[in-house]
Amino acid sequence: MKICLAQYDIKWEDKATNYEKAKGFMADAKLQNVDLILFPELSMTGFSMDTEKIGESPGGLRTLETFRGFALEFGMACGIGYVFLRNGGKAENRYAIISKDGSVISDYAKIHPFSNGGEDAYYVGGDAISECMIDDVCVSTFICYDLRFPEIFQAASRKAKLITVAANWPAARKEHWVTLLKARAIENQCYIAGINRVGTGNGIAYSGDSMIVDPTGRVIAEAGNGEMLIEGEIDIEKVDRCRESFRIRDDRREDLYREL
Repeated sequence: MKICLAQYDIKWEDKATNYEKAKGFMADAKLQNVDLILFPELSMTGFSMDTEKIGESPGGLRTLETFRGFALEFGMACGIGYVFLRNGGKAENRYAIISKDGSVISDYAKIHPFSNGGEDAYYVGGDAISECMIDDVCVSTFICYDLRFPEIFQAASRKAKLITVAANWPAARKEHWVTLLKARAIENQCYIAGINRVGTGNGIAYSGDSMIVDPTGRVIAEAGNGEMLIEGEIDIEKVDRCRESFRIRDDRREDLYREL
């Protein structure tokens, strides 16, 4: 399966402009025969806390409807971040996968809101891992700060052979981003795709550094700090070979870990 990561400067809280930019990326990805294109966290708004302004609710899920149309138009699956407004409460930072036939096949709520940046004051954490099948690849999705919590990656990798991390990860912590993406791939013996933004949003600088890491920790595609598409092949047989030849999971002691 060929995947593509769309790294770009998200226009702050401007969905219409970002929709057009995303459509252009999908048109370019179509020329490369991509099966799945992935966009960063809160893809059409940036990492905004103004949930009343940018949030969407049942009956008005504008972003999902827009990308359902794009998926059908270009014949490819896409991963897209958006804000879901809960009835009478906080919002959810969500990431959906839409199949090439326009169906929402995964819709994940970020488990760990970024409390250090005040996200938890506006967003409530999810309580479930999500996975879906694209062609013959099981895909699971996480969002930004989730990357710092290896336990959920271990749980997801029981099924997933590709785990995606959509982010608005600041340039100031670039080394953490790069190191943790590689670590999660090595620990879980699966592909990790980290999709970050570039530019500046609400005064915070982002360096991009989107990348695809294979099950051995080798970076097979990476971006610099500009707007670009990068692509890579997901070979599930490589995941199987890696897990069979070095059986890390057999030595895990889940019962002991729970006790500790």
